[in-house]
Amino acid sequence: MLRVLAWSLLFLSSSSPLSAQIDPSKPLTKIAFGSCADQGKPLPIYDTIAAAKPDLLLLLGDNIYADLDKGRKVTPQVIQEKYELLAAVPEWQRLKAACPVLATWDDHDFGKNDGGAEFEIKDDSQKLFHDFFGTPADSPRRSRKGVYDAHVFGPEGKRVQVVLLDTRYFRAGLKTTKGRTIAPYGFIREPYAPSSDPAGAFLGDEQWNWLAEQLKVPAEVRLLCSSIQVISEDHPFEKWANVPAEQARLYKLLRDSKAKGVVILSGDRHLGELSVSTKAIDYPLYDITASGFNQGAKRWREQERNAYRVSSMPYGDHFGLVTVDWSAADPVVGLQLRDLAGEITLKQTFPLSLLTPQKKDPPKVPKQDDKKDDKPAPVEEKRPEGVLTPAEAAKKVGETVTVQFLVKSGRAVNEGKRLLLNSDADFKAKDNFTVLLNQKGMTGPYDKATYDTFKDKTIRATGKVSMYMTTPQLQIDEADSLVVVEPAKK
Repeated sequence: MLRVLAWSLLFLSSSSPLSAQIDPSKPLTKIAFGSCADQGKPLPIYDTIAAAKPDLLLLLGDNIYADLDKGRKVTPQVIQEKYELLAAVPEWQRLKAACPVLATWDDHDFGKNDGGAEFEIKDDSQKLFHDFFGTPADSPRRSRKGVYDAHVFGPEGKRVQVVLLDTRYFRAGLKTTKGRTIAPYGFIREPYAPSSDPAGAFLGDEQWNWLAEQLKVPAEVRLLCSSIQVISEDHPFEKWANVPAEQARLYKLLRDSKAKGVVILSGDRHLGELSVSTKAIDYPLYDITASGFNQGAKRWREQERNAYRVSSMPYGDHFGLVTVDWSAADPVVGLQLRDLAGEITLKQTFPLSLLTPQKKDPPKVPKQDDKKDDKPAPVEEKRPEGVLTPAEAAKKVGETVTVQFLVKSGRAVNEGKRLLLNSDADFKAKDNFTVLLNQKGMTGPYDKATYDTFKDKTIRATGKVSMYMTTPQLQIDEADSLVVVEPAKK
């Protein structure tokens, strides 16, 4: 009884309802976020976050590690003890006093490494989560299954919506590369493989329906918080791409809702990076991962593969920061990662209008008179085995490949020193792939006449794939790296 009373007093001293700490009518300009804090190790970064003076802190999961004691079964008592340890950390106490906090969970504070719907004490774990973070007794979040939640802050025209997803409570078992479906107990050493199991689930029907309604709520910026990465597909660990149907369902919901301003915040990976997909929805979709309050690698390590990466912080403890400059006519959004010293290690800024669904022009219907002079539409020549399509090549960033496509647009740039050949008539299209010809090793300078020799022709190019802003491209320095594929003789 005394232990329960001590826990209650400790909880009350470290947590309080968000509504008591933040004015929902005030526009947010700085939102800190991150994940992965082992309560048994020093957490000096919490002081660094407090010094940044964010308006709000979002915890994306692994807020404690309840399952690290070897040979000790995770019970409600064990989870409670870990929360007690965190509540007693001085840096955590100072951070809680400095700014309001919203949280969701991941596997280690849920209670089981890579755990999901099968975890026997998930309801007990959920109650302890709500107790620690001060969820009011009358909150709908207390009565429903899962810890998902949403809030909107700021006046009309400056609203930020925070959507906290729960990727644990309803999560079905995953599949390893050995081809066997597993209930994710214990540490799984086999890499996960994409699963086509129709029973695979991340959110569950109730949460999916709730999310659809949340995307209808008016807001200018929407921070979609997922404990695991949404966009990255290449690493072998937990990610939305483990169940492609669920990843596609999320993208479809975002497209169909026509929700503006969506940015994904993610954690879990013990590293930091910024990924962007120009194909998932109708505008660039950013996924910024901040995973290492004190779990980031302490020594240099090589970047892992990620075809969607813009930049990264593969080692070092860190946190993320979303900034919004509402004073600009077109508000400016900033995505940052900051290290233990508070220094910016990764930064990307863009106008808020970029996160707006692009209007697609209706297909042009030719006039009757035009049809008489129509020429047959150019057709791409047959592609040999091993030669990639633009869509396939776009996923091979950092690799040397051979790609083939019909040139539909292009132009000379840099005073004729470079020539761009595009697979799409609109070079800004999300599916466009560009072959870039450098003047080195070529005949130049390039001009319109040079481009006309490639227009409506099938080209085959070999080189290393890279990203320029949000467009995948392949640069060529040698003349024999590019050929025009001649039509097959009939």
